[in-house]
Amino acid sequence: MDGTIAKSPVMLYTEQTPNPESLKFVTNRMLHKGTADFKEAELASEWSPIASALFDLPYVKGVYVCNNFVTITKEFNYEWEDIMLKLKDFIKQYIEQGGEIVKEGFAEAMIQREVERGTVQHGEGEGELAAHIKDLIDTYVKPAVEMDGGNIEFKSFYDGIVTVVLQGSCSGCPSSTITLKAGIEGMLKRMVPQVKEVVSEMG
Repeated sequence: MDGTIAKSPVMLYTEQTPNPESLKFVTNRMLHKGTADFKEAELASEWSPIASALFDLPYVKGVYVCNNFVTITKEFNYEWEDIMLKLKDFIKQYIEQGGEIVKEGFAEAMIQREVERGTVQHGEGEGELAAHIKDLIDTYVKPAVEMDGGNIEFKSFYDGIVTVVLQGSCSGCPSSTITLKAGIEGMLKRMVPQVKEVVSEMG
């Protein structure tokens, strides 16, 4: 007996997302508190060993890690039935071996990057409204989007236009535009009359 506590086995199952190119791999482990979206191998190699290893596979186009799941976006020319089991085994083994998921300091580094880019947060006198809109998105929209293996982040409110960032399965998803316009824009216009439009940027 070497003093280590036997952990419960890693359970893993897949869930469909509204984006046919993205699949959600759900585990019974907390992988990363927060959200980590990797669209290119460079960022993954810097911050996420698991995402970096996944990018080494020819069929992986994007990796999004949040709480207890990993959403993988595949390249168009591959079919899920050919790669799903390989991905499942890979993720399961990686977690079982205790591999690092996302490095410490990732969230802070991403905030710093936004600051350096000089992202506009809100227009003159719109600070309180911006905070209210962010709160509405976090409360009503984010949980539903996470269920689908994605994420939505408030980015800015300027001159009546709310800009959000779509990540994970939502990024590039055909139905995300409908969700954005019919669902989110409609709700925000009802709750905040100053909102004229909601637009999205891909995360």
